[in-house]
Amino acid sequence: MHACALSMDIHLPACTSLKAKRSVVKRLVEGSRARFHVAAAEVGFQEQWQRTSLGFAFVGGDASQVEQVLDSVERFVWSWPEINVLSSQRTWLDVSEP
Repeated sequence: MHACALSMDIHLPACTSLKAKRSVVKRLVEGSRARFHVAAAEVGFQEQWQRTSLGFAFVGGDASQVEQVLDSVERFVWSWPEINVLSSQRTWLDVSEP
């Protein structure tokens, strides 16, 4: 079993309220869940208008499959013209086989 978490810090320069920010975040989170079948959530900066941190996780039987899915999620997030990705980081869960 292979598991990886992807965290992305994002700047939303056009958002002038929490309501506007949450609309963008909701589309990113729900879109990635539906499209790539990953776990996704806003994990930081919930009360700031123009900043957010999103977390994504995927578990699979093959490391290359996990990497491929998270690559797709990253491309999906980067494709949004109204956001700026400040950083992204992957953390692999070390699972020893029995």
